[in-house]
Amino acid sequence: MRQKSLAVLLLGLAGAAWAVEEQSTQLSDQTALAVTIYNSDLALVKDARKTGLRQGENRLAWRDVAAQIQPETALLRRTEGAGLTLLEQNFDFDLLTPQKLLEKSVGETIRVIKTNPLTGVESTEYAQVLAANSGFVLKYADRVETNIPANARLAYGTVPQGLRDRPTLSMTFQNPKAGPAELELSYLTGGLGWKADYVAELTGQEDSLDLNGWVTLTNTSGTAYPNAKLQLIAGDVNRVQPEYRPAPKMRDMMVMAAAAPAMEQESLFEYHLYTLNRPTSIENNQTKQVALLSASQVPVGKEYLLRGGSYYYQGQYGDLGQKLKAGVFLEFDNAGDSLGIPLPKGVVRVYKKDAAGRAQFIGEDRIDHTAKGEKVRLKLGDAFDINADKKQTDFQRLANYGRSGGLIETAYQLEIRNAKSEPVKVKVVEPMPADWQMVSESLPHTKESAHTAVWEVTVPAEGKTLLTWRVRIKY
Repeated sequence: MRQKSLAVLLLGLAGAAWAVEEQSTQLSDQTALAVTIYNSDLALVKDARKTGLRQGENRLAWRDVAAQIQPETALLRRTEGAGLTLLEQNFDFDLLTPQKLLEKSVGETIRVIKTNPLTGVESTEYAQVLAANSGFVLKYADRVETNIPANARLAYGTVPQGLRDRPTLSMTFQNPKAGPAELELSYLTGGLGWKADYVAELTGQEDSLDLNGWVTLTNTSGTAYPNAKLQLIAGDVNRVQPEYRPAPKMRDMMVMAAAAPAMEQESLFEYHLYTLNRPTSIENNQTKQVALLSASQVPVGKEYLLRGGSYYYQGQYGDLGQKLKAGVFLEFDNAGDSLGIPLPKGVVRVYKKDAAGRAQFIGEDRIDHTAKGEKVRLKLGDAFDINADKKQTDFQRLANYGRSGGLIETAYQLEIRNAKSEPVKVKVVEPMPADWQMVSESLPHTKESAHTAVWEVTVPAEGKTLLTWRVRIKY
């Protein structure tokens, strides 16, 4: 008898737990919102809302969370007063759609309402939903059909349990005192990303540039973030790769104007944190841009580069092809009064005004995260007016050491031509393999590293310069 009473008591407690009425909180209850976005499709959301709570057990549906929330990272806390004791939380991502409504009604009876196209009079039949996989199957009192006429619609008595009209995190917790409460839900989510884009305008003398930086935000997380405090983390944050498991199936969810300095930056651990100094709204399925930085008259240098390959020094190559192109590079220091801040990785697009004063695109390159005081180097393309021919003029095998290597001597000539109306300097870089020694050369080289010979070659206006060298290599 005692065991039976205990079972009845436990059953009653369980029924009482399920009987707790669910409350909901939505965007209109929001008091503050902060979003910190990382480079790697990750964001930290801190959503503060004010809502009324009961004493004891509460079931709260936190509506309008991100559809790509990582539920295991969710943390609910009370920002004032006694704390909460969290008992259970569920992420409801099975969203309400006509198809989902039909699928969840399998086994239930629904109404099929038909409208007479001539009279407009409606008639109703009842049917049981037998299946709703590819199409649907309805069982009427006297027949089974797999479709409905064009003049008919389906009506349901209620929304099946478990379907939500938007992504919702439902939580069950104990609250020590009834009344209004300030709550904050923080969680990590995918679907939010940012990248930096830079626009540089080169001066006519090509000795300085104006640089504007923009942050491009993309939100496909499944919810909006109105009037959010926005912060960005620049750096490579380590993330644990999840073990493989089938993912839950979810429904589909120019030259710019000058940018005013709009973000403050600070060091955070081994990364850099950028904070927008005003709230901004990020709508779902939206891309927006906010100003990052603006710098003017940044000193810049231009370089023409011809780079060889170490494989040229391993055999006989003869003619190596005609009209080698010199790469064009711009280089500037991330320093000075107008720049000198950590630059997030991104694409730098460079423009220059033509004779009529119209800005023309002249190239772009991608930069990595660049600390203050480091150099920024951009390859913009290949020079049209600076060409070269490279040719192997001699090759001798002086000794053969079998499997242990050998000794060779090889010679090259590089003719550099300049069609411009002013002289230019061209940097020639030759990677040298193994143990090498320069035997002779027409211009002195510098040894930038153990396996690199570098020449600075001046080429006269509308003229040419011949660079020759002979090198001995021991393998």
